[in-house]
Amino acid sequence: MGEKKVAVVAIGGNSLIKDKKHQTVEDQYEAAKETTYHIADMIEAGWEVAIGHGNGPQVGFILRRSEVAAKVEGMHEVPLDVCGADSQGAIGYALQQTLQNELFKRKIQKNVATVITQVLVDRTDKAFQNPSKPIGGFMEEAEAKRREAEMSWSVVEDAGRGWRRVVASPIPKEVVELDTVKALINAGIVVITVGGGGIPVIDKGNGDYVGIAAVIDKDYASSLLAREIKADLLLISTAVEKVALNFGKPDQQWIDKMTLAEAKQYQAEGKHFAKGSMAPKIQAIIWYLEAGGKEAIITNPENIGRALKGETGTHIVA
Repeated sequence: MGEKKVAVVAIGGNSLIKDKKHQTVEDQYEAAKETTYHIADMIEAGWEVAIGHGNGPQVGFILRRSEVAAKVEGMHEVPLDVCGADSQGAIGYALQQTLQNELFKRKIQKNVATVITQVLVDRTDKAFQNPSKPIGGFMEEAEAKRREAEMSWSVVEDAGRGWRRVVASPIPKEVVELDTVKALINAGIVVITVGGGGIPVIDKGNGDYVGIAAVIDKDYASSLLAREIKADLLLISTAVEKVALNFGKPDQQWIDKMTLAEAKQYQAEGKHFAKGSMAPKIQAIIWYLEAGGKEAIITNPENIGRALKGETGTHIVA
């Protein structure tokens, strides 16, 4: 994107909810404030930044409130895609305000904007044939079966704890608001986008988009965004300072740097990266580098500044 140094920063759930004792809106705001302080360091160092973020717990809270309100007061339930949009707005608000405040303190003349972002997925994606992502609260079997029949939900029994709804997690294909995001970055505005992986939408076949009940991995969506805007850096902020091989095992080994070829090899071996945490991050980076990306970094929020200087984090290059 021209001569600008552009980074896509994907921030994880730990950047917003640190633990089960700190889940309130106020707690999340304080966590966002800490994270955006480190992103402000990037901006001060000359980076143009687009920020993606997770929203799993927040969507869970919205769904639960909706379910409780329906049972207690008979109110309408909120569809999953709308829950995603709600969370994008709320999380975007916290990130946008805290980052704007920090930039103002540093006398950095930059605006911050949140774009409610749709992401196109393919209705024929094989993930829709095997929904596996649990969402919402637990139900009795009778209620689960009723919803399955009346609302076409996919439901599963969850390890003796009750029944839950499961939805697909398809691969993102296109950032619908891409031109808007590009225009904002080119104008020097910090953009918060593809929140929670984006709101999943499908093409009805006549050019109309419509929301669909699904969950897109936020690292996959951030990778797609980084590819589409030709970002110079994909930075994935997570709970650990570096990536480890054989994570959690006696022969665990922290990695400072790896090549694309090594990342693909370790991923293929299937024993190093957990499926629900590090594996999608490595896959997101592989796709980014394969498409011509320059460099990716994985680290935790407090080490973003040091990682950019090459002092820590795991650096992955083509």
